[in-house]
Amino acid sequence: MSESKFSKFNIFKHIAKFFIDCKSEVKKVVWPTPSAVFRNSWVVLASIFIVGLFVFVLDIGLYYLLGKVMNISQ
Repeated sequence: MSESKFSKFNIFKHIAKFFIDCKSEVKKVVWPTPSAVFRNSWVVLASIFIVGLFVFVLDIGLYYLLGKVMNISQ
């Protein structure tokens, strides 16, 4: 009796190997210190504010431009 490529025992071996590999990869994770997290959080918040401000100014500018184009076409 030949063992097929997709036999149920082979699948369970692959699933077990997957979880063993996941566990070994999680052990390699280097977690940041609380001060690094706090410092990086401020960088992220500042970046969000700057991008939001840019999108707001772009939206206002395009709205103004669209208003001018619509008034000209009437």
